[in-house]
Amino acid sequence: MAARSAESRPVRIPADGAVLSGDLDLPPGARGVVAFAHGSGSSRHSPRNRRVAEGLRQAGLGTLLLDLLTTDEESEDALSGHLRFDIGLLARRLEAATEWLAAQPSTRGLPVGYFGASTGAGAALVAAARRPLSIFAVVSRGGRPDLAGAALSDVASPTLLIVGGRDGTVVEMNQQALERLPGAKHLEIVPGATHLFEEPGALEAVGRLAADWFTRHLPPA
Repeated sequence: MAARSAESRPVRIPADGAVLSGDLDLPPGARGVVAFAHGSGSSRHSPRNRRVAEGLRQAGLGTLLLDLLTTDEESEDALSGHLRFDIGLLARRLEAATEWLAAQPSTRGLPVGYFGASTGAGAALVAAARRPLSIFAVVSRGGRPDLAGAALSDVASPTLLIVGGRDGTVVEMNQQALERLPGAKHLEIVPGATHLFEEPGALEAVGRLAADWFTRHLPPA
């Protein structure tokens, strides 16, 4: 396969009757691409996920930061809060983005992984369960894997759950979800970190752990 040049561009992805906004960034010779599923009330502009994405690109991985809700839906959700918990909807849109990546000349043939945060982790796991042959790894940051429900037992993708040591309830949720995941899996607790990993060095630790997991489990392009 010919070497790929660097690419960074905004994208529009048709998905489930909507058009989603995203940012695609590919370092030269990217060995894979990671699609981000953001958490409740967040977007592709999330500074936390953007810092993690930068770390992945430094490790040679492309990133797709994607809004799983449209602008109108985000406004509606800000009032009702119900769309952020519509895991089926979010998972379908993440699957549509995966199909879009497979059809683009610059990303066709690149192995795909998912990075999910908060409620986005539940959607990432559901989408991965539906695509066992095309999603090669999943990483959850401060996630709600429990929201994947029965789909947890169908996740074949190697899955890393990262939780802050001071995020007590979410730690318990992730421990219970870990027991239900059938394949390669690991729970990493970052000492001293809270739910948003705002403590010094906490988000950098997430980036290192995620980059290591993806580079270990994504096959060569």
